[in-house]
Amino acid sequence: MADFEEDKTFKSLGLCDPLAEACESLGWKAPSKIQAEAIPHALEGKDLIGLAQTGSGKTGAFALPILQSLLEKPQAFFACVLSPTRELAIQIAEQFEALGSSINAKCAVEIGGVEHVAQQKALEKRPHIVVATPGRLLDHLSNTKGFNLRALKFLVLDEADRLLNMDFEKEIDKILEVVPRERKTYLFSATMTKKVSKLQRACLKNPVKLEASTKYSTVGTLKQQFKLVPAKHKECYLVYILSEMSGSTSMVFTRTCEATRLLSLILRQLGLNAIPISGQMTQTKRLGAMNKFKAGECNILICTDVASRGLDIPSVDMVINYDIPSNSKDYIHRVGRTARAGRSGVAISLVNQYEVEWFILIEKLIEKKLPEFPCQEEEVLVMLESVNEAKRKALVNMKEGSDFKRRRGEEDDGEKEIEGLLTRKSGNKFKKSKRK
Repeated sequence: MADFEEDKTFKSLGLCDPLAEACESLGWKAPSKIQAEAIPHALEGKDLIGLAQTGSGKTGAFALPILQSLLEKPQAFFACVLSPTRELAIQIAEQFEALGSSINAKCAVEIGGVEHVAQQKALEKRPHIVVATPGRLLDHLSNTKGFNLRALKFLVLDEADRLLNMDFEKEIDKILEVVPRERKTYLFSATMTKKVSKLQRACLKNPVKLEASTKYSTVGTLKQQFKLVPAKHKECYLVYILSEMSGSTSMVFTRTCEATRLLSLILRQLGLNAIPISGQMTQTKRLGAMNKFKAGECNILICTDVASRGLDIPSVDMVINYDIPSNSKDYIHRVGRTARAGRSGVAISLVNQYEVEWFILIEKLIEKKLPEFPCQEEEVLVMLESVNEAKRKALVNMKEGSDFKRRRGEEDDGEKEIEGLLTRKSGNKFKKSKRK
């Protein structure tokens, strides 16, 4: 959580003792800016539009007022939170459970990639809070006997800009048709796009608009650098940086699911402890990868933008943009995975000859000219032969997995290699001292 309001406490915002104590037990010393602004309005019963960047503490900004209202009038299916991704939904539910443990708040997560029957049983227990992705919630509203949201008191749309960019608009419209009009609605978004503005008009009543940040920015404790590299040597530069920073916990962002698989296999071949996460993986594999990373069993997470927003992994030391995002705003979300809650962090962008224009747009957005990461090409290319051999073996591995799937008439999703990455251990061939 960032941007602490040091002159305020959670108690001074109007929260009851059990919730203020819950914040303290989570290590939240003071409200963040979005929490300090949102919670008093929410406790007054207002609808909210919160414009806040990743890492701003916005889950607490909507969870705490909901839990206080629940304490006053407890009932089943009291609140529903919509999230664009499975991982974010799980994390929101965990925060509700942590904050609401002293008042016995019960939460259910309804997301794709998880067995329907188990989720139906969770709904049969009539939880207070439902956190869901829109498609799976609509599925349960249509097909799970006895489940409805007719008594709902609170609806939250988290990461609304991303919900709409991921084409959940139809699902959200259908959900809005079956929830009560007399409810409180909180809409949180990093950006106010035309789609978000349209959604605001459709589902909020005289909302209070709050902005935790008026422009796109990165935190002062984040050290940002770039390196211009030839496209053909990009893997070699990645290996060099990860080897130089071998003691660090790192997230490496790629553009495609295929790239997460390939890079993970290359790095594993070279003894680096990497694991992939992407939208193509089953939910079980995604959770397995995330848990290994959070537990420190793997210190390198290779990911698509599925992991760029909302996820709170406090110990990330470094973010590497292996592929430069075509949308400059995604850069903010990616690098926001490190340097959280006052800690320091490093973000390094590998820019090839085809990505220079995108990188210039990023510098314009953050209003900074970034310094170059210091390294000598000759030193990097010492590893080229080893990296090329590792890539050759990784491609063979992927091809064998694809051929196996085709023979069985199944879609190739890389599960065979990912299963191996989740179970295999690796040593580090390129042990180097951590760069100061």
